[in-house]
Amino acid sequence: MKQNDRGLELLITEKHAGQWLFSVLKSEFQASKPVITEWMNQESIQVNRTSPKNNIILKTGDRLFIDLQEKTGSSVTPEYGEPDILFEDNHMLIANKPAGMPTHPNEEGQTGTLSNLIAYHFQINGEQAKVRHVHRLDRDTSGAVVFAKHRLAHAILDRQLETKTLKRTYIAAAEGKITPKKGTVDSPIGRDRSHSVRRRVSPGGQAAVTHYKVKGYHPGAQLTLAELELETGRTHQIRVHMASIGHPLAGDDLYGGSRTLFHRQALHAKKVSVVHPISGEEIVAEAPMPADLAHFTETYFS
Repeated sequence: MKQNDRGLELLITEKHAGQWLFSVLKSEFQASKPVITEWMNQESIQVNRTSPKNNIILKTGDRLFIDLQEKTGSSVTPEYGEPDILFEDNHMLIANKPAGMPTHPNEEGQTGTLSNLIAYHFQINGEQAKVRHVHRLDRDTSGAVVFAKHRLAHAILDRQLETKTLKRTYIAAAEGKITPKKGTVDSPIGRDRSHSVRRRVSPGGQAAVTHYKVKGYHPGAQLTLAELELETGRTHQIRVHMASIGHPLAGDDLYGGSRTLFHRQALHAKKVSVVHPISGEEIVAEAPMPADLAHFTETYFS
């Protein structure tokens, strides 16, 4: 399979001769049925420079081309600014989100989010791509966020979230002394009916698993520095899980943490590891801490 600026090309050999087009798209391009349907509707598939109207049988020597370029622009309003890009190519982008900024708009025309900055980044670089976040971070959590640049990449990266091959590592400061030094919180999370925003551990909630490892402890401040990995991605997962074991994050007053030492939840998405949706290479991006959290952790855990 070859890549070019617009898409992917495959020369059909004896290996695929006699197979149905849709079967090859699924096996060679990891394209799901909804992705193939969208490609057919937008005439993004070409066999020998002609867009087939339905599923066909391929033969040796056929040239299969997939145009990955978006046919419609993004609904996210571009907003001037320079996002902190950790990794980028024709298929995906990883950005370092500042604290205090939402990942994406919640209503049409909203600005002030990371997605608005990414839309502007695409615009000034002449890319017609929808802004497709693969996962999100809370407004006051900083760190790495993965974006897909086209429908196929989004579907593959979504699947990696489900199969846990897209790995997210966080660093957090929690109140109290966490013991044991390494462990797992496996507790379902659901909505808190008494609060419009808050979540809680609930037997009827969605499965949620967080692994943690203690990296440091400050006895005077009674703070623990912990590295955490998510198996699932529930809303406020780390914040809920740490509070549920008696160790709310420093600054996280929504879940019982104190703002005496830090002014927001002390949580940063420090690293993301993904399998590239097209090349299959492992991509690891590390997000530097924002200055306030870096100063805080150096003060108490250096």
